[in-house]
Amino acid sequence: MPRTETLALIRRYYDAFNAADPEGMLACLTEDIEHRVNEGGHRLGKAKFREFCGHMGVSYREQLRDLTIFAIDDGTRGAAEFVVHGEYLKTDPGLPEAKGQTYILPAGGFFEVRDGLISRITTFYNLNDWIAQVSR
Repeated sequence: MPRTETLALIRRYYDAFNAADPEGMLACLTEDIEHRVNEGGHRLGKAKFREFCGHMGVSYREQLRDLTIFAIDDGTRGAAEFVVHGEYLKTDPGLPEAKGQTYILPAGGFFEVRDGLISRITTFYNLNDWIAQVSR
């Protein structure tokens, strides 16, 4: 897959994220998607990713800004850097109580692409920074 197509695929994925469109995100993924979240679980498959999106959709409202996307020449790997602007809506087990706190958090994602779809997503952010922001 050419680099330009990988850049467009990752852009579609994040555009769907910003539109709160989990089905649009899922359309960008392989059936056996590997999803790794910073200091969180490791999920395999679209069903687990769909569950994750459902949970995130009730606990958080987020928009990604300042998005910069990168890809290697053969299009098999990509990365993105962005800033999460969010609101903490419903308490996530093991985390501080949600009271509608807002946060701004630099983050990034790493991708593998296979057959024109995202086959792995690994997301990184500073959890301690997020906890400090929502604990104010």
